[in-house]
Amino acid sequence: MTEGAPLSLRGKRALVTGAGQRVGQAIALALGAEGMRVAVHYRESREGAEQTARGVVESGGEATLLAADLSSRDEARSLVDRAIEKLGGLDLVVASAASFERLALADVDDDAWDRSLDLNLASPFALVHRAIPALRAARGSVVLVTCSSATVPMRGYLPYVVSKGALKHLMKTLALELAPDVRVNAVAPGTVMPPPSYDEAAIARLARAIPLARVGTPQDIARAVVYLAGSPFVTGHELAVDGGRSVARSEHFG
Repeated sequence: MTEGAPLSLRGKRALVTGAGQRVGQAIALALGAEGMRVAVHYRESREGAEQTARGVVESGGEATLLAADLSSRDEARSLVDRAIEKLGGLDLVVASAASFERLALADVDDDAWDRSLDLNLASPFALVHRAIPALRAARGSVVLVTCSSATVPMRGYLPYVVSKGALKHLMKTLALELAPDVRVNAVAPGTVMPPPSYDEAAIARLARAIPLARVGTPQDIARAVVYLAGSPFVTGHELAVDGGRSVARSEHFG
């Protein structure tokens, strides 16, 4: 490979968490289209994961299904072990699975903290930590999915926002710890796939605050993951995929 040239992902091995639906599904499909062999993780959405796996295969990649409850760090570590066994190693770990729980400040209790911190922070660390030997052997990379709220907080999601802020700093610290063998980056989605409870007027109101005048799609995030996975001189970077929202005046709707 010519120094500085994009890395070919064809035939490389990836683990994508939360790949049975939404953003994780789009990421797995995009990696499959690059010719990757993808371990498609899911917890409850087996039907969606099966759909993802079919799409990966149809686009020229390979897929294997792996179930795990990532609120458990032990299951997260086991998931990595099984992915390595199935794929024969790992070149890429994408941590997309997350909880997004809306809570009034008065309702934030110990259980709420545990739900967000376990899945959004402790689990990604457990995944990456377990995968380090395999990633070092492959000179691979990690992409964590953070959130625009990790930089500019929003009301009503305190445990989620704090967990994603910590995840952003975990990415930066791991990038230092694992260099030069393993690259670690993040994608920070802005407004992507608003909740089903939002009507057309609410979505239009969100879009008006975005310089590119639309909300994002899962495919927007997936393209960013593919870019980071194939960029050999990028590490410790959080790529904002928010339509320019982060450079616009700070206005939050909820």
